[in-house]
Amino acid sequence: MAAGSCLLLLLLPWLVTASHSPPGCKIRITSKGLELVKQEGLRFVEQELQNITVSDLHGKEGQFHYNISQVKVTDLQLAFSDLHFQPQQHLVFNINNASISLRFRRQLLYWFFYDVGSINASADGVHIHTVLQLAKDKAGRLKISNIICNASITRMHAGFSGTLRTVYEFLSTFIVTGMRFLLSQQICPSLEHASLVLLNSVLDTVPVRNYVDEHIGIDYSLLRDPAISTDTLDLDFKGMFFPRARENQELENHAVEPVIKETERMVYVAFSEYFFDSAMHAYFQAGVLAIELQGEKVPKDLEVLLRATFFGTIFMLSPTVDAPLRLVLQVSAPPRCIIKPSGTSVSVSAFLNISLVPPGRPAVQLSSMAMETKLSAKVFLQGKALRVQLDLRRFRIYSKQSALESLALFSLQAPLKTLLQLTIMPIINERTKKGVQIPLPEGMDFTKEVVTNHAGFLTVGADLHFSKGLQEVIEEYRLAPTYPSSRPAEPSVDTHQL
Repeated sequence: MAAGSCLLLLLLPWLVTASHSPPGCKIRITSKGLELVKQEGLRFVEQELQNITVSDLHGKEGQFHYNISQVKVTDLQLAFSDLHFQPQQHLVFNINNASISLRFRRQLLYWFFYDVGSINASADGVHIHTVLQLAKDKAGRLKISNIICNASITRMHAGFSGTLRTVYEFLSTFIVTGMRFLLSQQICPSLEHASLVLLNSVLDTVPVRNYVDEHIGIDYSLLRDPAISTDTLDLDFKGMFFPRARENQELENHAVEPVIKETERMVYVAFSEYFFDSAMHAYFQAGVLAIELQGEKVPKDLEVLLRATFFGTIFMLSPTVDAPLRLVLQVSAPPRCIIKPSGTSVSVSAFLNISLVPPGRPAVQLSSMAMETKLSAKVFLQGKALRVQLDLRRFRIYSKQSALESLALFSLQAPLKTLLQLTIMPIINERTKKGVQIPLPEGMDFTKEVVTNHAGFLTVGADLHFSKGLQEVIEEYRLAPTYPSSRPAEPSVDTHQL
């Protein structure tokens, strides 16, 4: 028994580490960001409370009969409100000393006097306390899983006018007490529906697993419930790209886990090397990291140089000297991303096959050379799209056959590098220009972005702004409550092009 306990203690650290999958992408919302969310949320709450439906109120006190109907909220004053984090998984929203103005239709009968009209009333000292519990749902999406709500009204006043004003004011206690009870009973159900249905429909617009293009997709599912402190809300996303032809393929994450320590900006987004490695691995698995140039597509200066370099071989192969040249550039292994405080780079290994293609005859291979390149990567955020701009920094070619041939290929170093810069890099950057969307709800965007590199990951600090109101997003997606991940066309059959 003791031996078993000791073994469990030894395995416990390993089991804890194994259960904690490191995120490829991490988002932190700070108290400053929450303040912006509160402002938009307050406008949303005002709109919802204005739509409160209060049941008709009718009764009898002696010879006094009354019926109150068509209750409408005409004005709200929510001057004192507060939204703050509450560990471990909660947001707390408080409204204090608010006032609600009402207007309703009256039908009153006192003895033989019958009166019909409208009454203006006001509820003062309105206090609302709500606690929203945030959690990860089965699909890996952030949701409001529960709400605790308490509402109270300190006092209520109704203004009467007309010939029976004195009688109304004497008997108004019955009406005011009933209206105060009915109104307070409607506040929390309205906010519960607004949170669990309407706000969750906004969270449904966050992309979880959708396609990036015709070749790859991305998995933004949450790995665990949000971690909330008194000042921050942290979300750990899987952040893994996958080839569309193999959607269930998993790439194990061995990268450094991003660590966000800053709280000065409204939001921080961190990406580990795994995030970028999985994208390049997915493209490699999709078979699109290759390009073929033949005939007129081969730059003329490079063709002359290649024919001169392989003159002896071409001469021995006569009469194929005038045959078109074919260059096939193929990445030989998934590229790797390296993030350092000094910058971000991508290492690529590839091979280049050079052949002659005589019409109606088999191709004649002149050389197969290996290539090693290092690209510098500029990562930036625009709107909600993460984009990457690549630039060729280092380039080396060598023969896979012999050191002597490697020496003969030295003269090709500069022209092939120029080929990559002028022909291949624009194609790659055109592909990365579209970028990939960051998992934020519809209507919310980044501004004033600043990228900071760390050892093994980079962070983007930014502020937030609402390009659309919550109510506008809700109405827009009311008929389509989930994020419109309208899947692109099926993968192209010919995927062997960059």
